[in-house]
Amino acid sequence: MSDLQRFDRVRAVRYDGEHLQLLDQRRLPATQTWLRCTGAADTAQAITDLVVRGAPAIGIAAAYGAALAARARLAESTDPAQFSSGWAADLALLQAARPTAVNLAWALQRVAAVCAGLDPQQTAACSLAEAEAIAAEDVAANYRMAELGAAFLAPGCGVLTHCNTGSLATGGLGTALGVVRAGVAACRVSAVYAAETRPWLQGSRLTLWELLEDGIDARLIADGAGAWLFASGRAQWLIVGADRVCANGDAANKIGTLAHAVAARHFGARVMVVAPWSTVDLATAEGAQIEIEERAGEELLAVAGQRIAAPGGQAWNPVFDVTPAGLIDVLVTERGALEKPDVAGIARLAAQAD
Repeated sequence: MSDLQRFDRVRAVRYDGEHLQLLDQRRLPATQTWLRCTGAADTAQAITDLVVRGAPAIGIAAAYGAALAARARLAESTDPAQFSSGWAADLALLQAARPTAVNLAWALQRVAAVCAGLDPQQTAACSLAEAEAIAAEDVAANYRMAELGAAFLAPGCGVLTHCNTGSLATGGLGTALGVVRAGVAACRVSAVYAAETRPWLQGSRLTLWELLEDGIDARLIADGAGAWLFASGRAQWLIVGADRVCANGDAANKIGTLAHAVAARHFGARVMVVAPWSTVDLATAEGAQIEIEERAGEELLAVAGQRIAAPGGQAWNPVFDVTPAGLIDVLVTERGALEKPDVAGIARLAAQAD
């Protein structure tokens, strides 16, 4: 086992041959609980409720949800017209679960495309095979991105990461956290900092848990401490994932990413966005066109069901922001690493693989 493989132990999305099993990320790190999904409705609800989160993991879960839905529709009827209309409704339900992460729609479109023109029985079989292929390809992509991203890191550097982009957010090693792991394995990263990531505390609960499970020494910081971290010279890189990368290189990621990127640029640190090619949305020209999900204000006003804000207070709760391409030094996908991403560079990556 290589040094990098020893960090690849967690699988948050599993198919057991009958059901989709999701590690409930709302309950980590206190409890490791698995939620079983049997069809489109409960899979969509799990995505909406953040049982599973992280753009690649959402796509994988949605693909399996589509396959489970096809099997359920086949059990109801083998009539092609009835099956087709029912399955289309299932796919629409899954696609509506969360709007910002493009991987969800990409995975569902891929499953639908491979099943086009097939009869109900063939659709049930092929949709499952495609879901399994999507999951396996993500594992391979994680390793490729880890290798490409770590090559940019100078020995002894410090890294800040935001939200969770590891095994819990993907099919395997992780995107941004995969690069961090590869950097540690290659003795290039000497200090890892994780921002807490309000309001769901993915950095505190999930990223820190993953790093400690790996035996990687890490420090948690408040979201607002990122600028001072860069100012102090403790971190030379901000390495984050993305839920959507536009054709011009703008990248949507968890709320708070933009503030870290602005601070990094001001204090001379570099910014790396790591995301599979499925996250690149060539149909969206720029970040202003991205639909930014807004969730209930109660997520900010309370923690674990306990109100912490002043009674009567209200909140605005966008859960993503967009970092302009001009603030991104390196975009890493499994198709290649692109410095100073822009329209021309992303078009080259698209063309070289097509």
